[in-house]
Amino acid sequence: MSKKFTCVDLFSGAGGLSRGFYDAGYDVVLGVDFDEAALKTFKENHGNAEALLLDLFDHSNIDKIVNFLEEKEVKLDVLVGGPPCQGFSIAGPRDMNDKRNSLYLAMVKLADCLKPQAVVLENVPGMLQTNGGIGAKRIIQDFKNIGYTMVPQLLYAPDYGIPQIRKRVFFVGLKDGVTDFKFPEALFDKNHYVTCEDAIGDLPALQTANGEIIYGEEIQDYATPALTEYQKKMRKNSNKVHNHIGSIPIEKTKKMISLVPEGKNYKSLPEEYSGLYKYHEALTRYNSKKPSLTINTGHRSHFHYKYNRIPTVRESARLQSFPDDFIFYGNKSQQYKQVGNAVPPMLGQVLATKLKEYLKD
Repeated sequence: MSKKFTCVDLFSGAGGLSRGFYDAGYDVVLGVDFDEAALKTFKENHGNAEALLLDLFDHSNIDKIVNFLEEKEVKLDVLVGGPPCQGFSIAGPRDMNDKRNSLYLAMVKLADCLKPQAVVLENVPGMLQTNGGIGAKRIIQDFKNIGYTMVPQLLYAPDYGIPQIRKRVFFVGLKDGVTDFKFPEALFDKNHYVTCEDAIGDLPALQTANGEIIYGEEIQDYATPALTEYQKKMRKNSNKVHNHIGSIPIEKTKKMISLVPEGKNYKSLPEEYSGLYKYHEALTRYNSKKPSLTINTGHRSHFHYKYNRIPTVRESARLQSFPDDFIFYGNKSQQYKQVGNAVPPMLGQVLATKLKEYLKD
């Protein structure tokens, strides 16, 4: 048998991207982040992987990663990461001088030290769009300077069976002048996307017979058998539901969301109420027959397609394609943040599987 390809995840968070590599058969060796709760989640969900709590603004910490891998006698095959680049995100003010825009340089430096066969960097679509794509051009040039040809591509999550409207740009870099990396083809068309109901319709309602929202238990039984292929896939290695705790909204919110039809938002409220909201996604109720909106880090602006509550951590994780045996740690707000910041594991898996065609054993 050939050995597994090794993988290290910088800016790992909970490890959505590297969980995709793990599920594709890679040996995920290490996750690095500056979020303690996220690293606990990472370590518990990637086999024998280790986790290092390091500030990657400080490039002297790169040596600690190199030393760790040397002690473990690991030769790195693939470096992956999703460095925060808030200055390019459409979700906030676009600030080209935001110091977080330069965090990707930690990946450049580590790749230069370790010379992995491939580098996979994930980021926001604004990287290709803001200021003529200056962010993408910087990344491509900086990796070119150390011998990697970076190929960028915008991937749309529903095309790969993920029940969530999410666009992300991926850069895949191969060294030694290899320039022909081809991204995986779409697996689904828009008439057959996996929907919210396909994804989460089997989870406990967290609602009493008279419509009252309840918290639910830390560990619960499934409400029904798996009803769709997607649910079967999510439940494959799990016989209980974790991270499925309800959030009981205040009376005003409960009243407002009860007035919003499925698939609509605050603009559907009676006129005397709709003017109270400014945020464009406020009081958005998911559509059961479509993928969800992009999962956020817990802003409480999205609501279940059927119940008058926000989705639980587990429902959000399902919509992100985290399998049910992937358990999140930390308090509830930390768990929401981990889910919202992650790359959908199924997107990571399809990319990792394609990348194997280009790696030397």
